[in-house]
Amino acid sequence: MLPSLQVPDGRWVACLCAGWCGTCRDYRPVFDQVVAAHPGLRFLWLDIEDEAELVGELDIETFPTLLIADGAALRFAGPLLPHAATLSRLLASLDKQAAVAGSADPALTDLVQALHRRLSSA
Repeated sequence: MLPSLQVPDGRWVACLCAGWCGTCRDYRPVFDQVVAAHPGLRFLWLDIEDEAELVGELDIETFPTLLIADGAALRFAGPLLPHAATLSRLLASLDKQAAVAGSADPALTDLVQALHRRLSSA
């Protein structure tokens, strides 16, 4: 896990990746740049194979896939182009939106709740 925020219900970003994925390996330094540029947020790099029990039944088809939440409230879930500016623009756009994203996928909801608990206890 990377730098953490003092407020347990603050915004967090999780990058769901796989060790075998070349795009994920290439994205890691880009993701770390975004981490450095947003010190008030929590970031987590999550290898879905190393954390298979946590990921549960969630089927990740495209890498990298990002989850962004405010506390336990999901704001974004989906694949994202591996560019620092793309992630930074997404984060800025979420600051301007009050709406919270819903999910019909119970496995995604379970993962968001589990990651929120993990980050809150860190």
